[in-house]
Amino acid sequence: MTRRIALVIEYDGTGYAGFQRQADAPSIQEELENAIQSLTAVRATIRGAGRTDAGVHALGQVAAFDTQSILPVERIAAGLNHYLGEQIAVRAAYDVAPSFDPRRHAKSRVYRYRLLEGRAPFPLRRNVTYRVTRRLDADLMRLAAMDLVGQHDFRAFSGPQPQGRSFTRRMIRADVVRNDDELAVELEANAFLPQQVRRTAGALVDVGLGRMTVSAFRQMMESGAQGAAETVLPARGLTLQEVRYAGFPPESHATTTHDETYEPGSP
Repeated sequence: MTRRIALVIEYDGTGYAGFQRQADAPSIQEELENAIQSLTAVRATIRGAGRTDAGVHALGQVAAFDTQSILPVERIAAGLNHYLGEQIAVRAAYDVAPSFDPRRHAKSRVYRYRLLEGRAPFPLRRNVTYRVTRRLDADLMRLAAMDLVGQHDFRAFSGPQPQGRSFTRRMIRADVVRNDDELAVELEANAFLPQQVRRTAGALVDVGLGRMTVSAFRQMMESGAQGAAETVLPARGLTLQEVRYAGFPPESHATTTHDETYEPGSP
């Protein structure tokens, strides 16, 4: 009997060409599918909630695959972690309905872009932040971010996109949060355009540094010019924090990786 298993996955995207499988570069999808094959002896295709770009990290990516394995979900989570490298971890596994689609059924995605203030490098944080050498005005950045909330044409913050695709997205939340020498640009939307978060964060940095006024930020957003926000911040500062659904995670039959360890050859 075929089951559908949903996974909540954390990964350090450094060194990977993104979530989606690539012909000539390592990907998160490839690593997960290899681990599934090692665990179940059957090749499976895993589908993610979002195709994070090269170098982008995740705390709460959601993906699903079909299997005929009879292993309970706690053994599946522990078994996959046994075969995965240190940069990828399954945080939870669930039995879900056969119709569950992690991309189409997502209600929103939450992304965070981390900005680090400081003139000197910070080696331990260099792979997860973008360093700004001057202090940012978080209040002005927060004020500009307020204009993002609602349903808008966000083409000013979009990278290349296939012709005919819509640029309209619904921004549920946009905030700038300070924590000592770090600022986080946090965006939640029903979906995002290519490079939207990194271009938005780049424009907000310009506001925070006084290079752009809040009024100019608003005008750029309303300009209708694709890619008007020209600064695309590096991928390393971006993390997919969470994918939100109605009715997922299910209240029962859930496991986290703290529940079980896995030994090869165990049932």
